[in-house]
Amino acid sequence: MTANGEGAPGRADGAPWRNFYGRRHGKRLRKGQEEHLRTTLARIAPRGVTWEENPARTPIDLAELFGGPRPVWLEIGFGGGEHMLAQAAANREVGIIGCEPFVNGVAMFLSHMARHGIDNVRVHAGDARDLMDVLPEGAISRVFLNYPDPWPKARHRKRRFVNPENLDALARVMAPGAELRLATDIGDYARHALAHVMDHSAFVWTAERPEDWRRPWPDWPGTRYEAKALREGRTPIYLTFRRV
Repeated sequence: MTANGEGAPGRADGAPWRNFYGRRHGKRLRKGQEEHLRTTLARIAPRGVTWEENPARTPIDLAELFGGPRPVWLEIGFGGGEHMLAQAAANREVGIIGCEPFVNGVAMFLSHMARHGIDNVRVHAGDARDLMDVLPEGAISRVFLNYPDPWPKARHRKRRFVNPENLDALARVMAPGAELRLATDIGDYARHALAHVMDHSAFVWTAERPEDWRRPWPDWPGTRYEAKALREGRTPIYLTFRRV
């Protein structure tokens, strides 16, 4: 998952110095997966996201990215991509951008995408904060944050994705009325997220009754992380926020 850090300038290319916490590489990839990283990823990766490509941080053209105007959704930290694959297959009229710095997860998704003939997903294999820098204002109509790294130790909580800086960035790129969906199996993370999001003037929590956070969304396909949580006796929590 994408992690957090301070955004102070400090790199030679002018980019903010952002600490990154988490793995970028896992076990060795299969040849087919390596080929997808060389070819498929090169074809569907948004241009102008990295500081080397776009030091002026000019907003990227989403209509050009998806071959025409359409609603655009964002998934931050898509893991192996099963949720994003299901959403893309069920919503062909929508363009989805997925961010995931873990190379093995990216490779897994690209293989599944090719197998299922999905063509409405673009992938940034890196830090979601770099992408949010260059998304046009108000361009995103739905954001997914599924099972983010909980960073359970108290001294590591500043690494959690849900923090004021990232909420400011999401507020800028999300359209009025857009949804922010958060799924987690860690009660402390849910409380942390609620405290930060409800303290932010750009978001409201949509829940009206306990079932609203106990039951998943009607189009929720489940994930490997959720299956593991259920096997281990943890209870998933589903939070929906709206951009006001």
